[in-house]
Amino acid sequence: MSKAIDLLYWRNVKQSGAVFSSVLLLLFSLTQFSVVSVGAYLALAALSATISFRIYKSVLQAVQKTDEGHPFKAYLEMEIAMSQDQISKYADKILLYSNTCMKELRRLFLVQDLVDSLKFAVLMWLLTYVGALFNGLTLLILAVVSMFTLPVVYEKHQAQIDQYVGLIRTQVNSVVGKIQAKIPGAKRKEE
Repeated sequence: MSKAIDLLYWRNVKQSGAVFSSVLLLLFSLTQFSVVSVGAYLALAALSATISFRIYKSVLQAVQKTDEGHPFKAYLEMEIAMSQDQISKYADKILLYSNTCMKELRRLFLVQDLVDSLKFAVLMWLLTYVGALFNGLTLLILAVVSMFTLPVVYEKHQAQIDQYVGLIRTQVNSVVGKIQAKIPGAKRKEE
């Protein structure tokens, strides 16, 4: 988790720049080509690099008359299989998230709490407009750019941003309170 945070906060500029540009290049490639084509091109590029390196090392060994062996021997001998415990752990997490999501959707669609269901309805209505303006890939590109820029901007201007967010939150809570007061049955139960 700390590695991801270091990437997003640009603690190591070269590493963050490499990841950011690679992900953006992949996403922009997907805007022009199909997933199958991009995957095939990436596999061909990786295979071309490894074959070229293997041939280069073989020629170098023949010229220098050394016996270094296969250049990827250490990687070929590494264990890459997942254990049953790892698979079980990830399956349990996926199951937990799936069940939580299904329970929440059931609660929202069957109107267990009118206010929450209305908020969900407004969110879905707003998403229809977002969907009309952007496709999923464009939203993914915007999300990646935001992930790599917003944390740094927030870190540098935290005081001003917190002040404005507080003002907005106060206004939104005021409007929501007025709306809840006018809708019968919309008052939240005190917890």
